[in-house]
Amino acid sequence: MSKIKTVCVYCGSGPGSNPRFLEAATAFGKELAEHGVGLVYGGGAIGLMGAVANAVLDHGGTVTGIIPGFLSSKEIALDRVSELIVTEDMHERKRLMFERSDAFVALPGGIGTLEELVEQMTWQQLGRHTKPILIADIDGFWQPLLELLAHMRTTAFIRPNLAVEILKADRVEDILPKLQAASAPQPTRAMPPEIADRL
Repeated sequence: MSKIKTVCVYCGSGPGSNPRFLEAATAFGKELAEHGVGLVYGGGAIGLMGAVANAVLDHGGTVTGIIPGFLSSKEIALDRVSELIVTEDMHERKRLMFERSDAFVALPGGIGTLEELVEQMTWQQLGRHTKPILIADIDGFWQPLLELLAHMRTTAFIRPNLAVEILKADRVEDILPKLQAASAPQPTRAMPPEIADRL
């Protein structure tokens, strides 16, 4: 069985210009619920945030919304979530989202989505966690970022000893299988008997 019990989704508080973004958020919420995986997200009721959370709830899943008090009215906190946590500030929000999640998925979004995604990438690079991080590249939304990351590698700012392990999925149905595969224990190879005898 996969260790993935909860997934943190970072995404826009607006719908974006492409209808496929909302479709993907809704479809992913349904996938989470149908596979018994809980959603942890920013607590909003609008945009892609609202779409993914409502889809989870509409299909019998569980949702934890975590929102700072000053955003409760701006992003319109979703009252029907299974659990709503109102934090003092953004730092507490992000810490709780991290602690309550087994993996992270970035759907399309704006600066806040990018900042949350990059923070998890930074923490992984610095060895603070090994939780899977996946970019849902719906209709090529994240291609400019992926190109920038490749550029950072070729210019030696992302060095081989500080690699960033980012998963990518172009289709919603591939997201959970990729997260589950990444979280599965890696098989250990048996030590050859001739070496073991010498130890």
